[in-house]
Amino acid sequence: MTPQESLRLITETMNNSRKAILQGSANHFLLWGILLTALSLVIYFLWHGTGNPAWNFLWFAMPVIGYPLALLLRKREASIPKSEIGKLSGSVWTAFGAFAICLSIIAVSLVPMNVTLLIVVLLGFAECISGAILKNWPIIVAGFILGVGGAAAAMLLRSTEAQLLLFTLGGVLLAAIGVIVKMQYR
Repeated sequence: MTPQESLRLITETMNNSRKAILQGSANHFLLWGILLTALSLVIYFLWHGTGNPAWNFLWFAMPVIGYPLALLLRKREASIPKSEIGKLSGSVWTAFGAFAICLSIIAVSLVPMNVTLLIVVLLGFAECISGAILKNWPIIVAGFILGVGGAAAAMLLRSTEAQLLLFTLGGVLLAAIGVIVKMQYR
């Protein structure tokens, strides 16, 4: 095999791996987007209806509900071979989850902070990085819009209660990316 043929084979293998990962990622974007949208609306309406911000503790239900469902999706995608690209993308979202949970715990127990701002920026950043790893412009653009636009909106919205709707927007963007990726790779 010539060096050019070898390089072509490696490139083709990586592109096929990206395609397979994107096809599987579409379901994960849909799962987390729908879950984020639903939970943010539930918390918003409960807080708005009662005036009690303690409903924010329901956010801790998100990983409890989402991770088992994500594991079920992974089992269905067992036919996709493990690759460095897939591991890297998974690591980005694992890091995001760990940061989001830890920052939320710190904000609740130690230091009051604008958690909405931080998590929206982290969510947009994780999405941008995933899009860059997978070489998918819609994911990159949606992540940028969510991270930068969400940060600006979090600073402009004075009501912490109203800031919850930024997570609804984030969920809708994630679900939309899932639909777009599904359409790209039918």
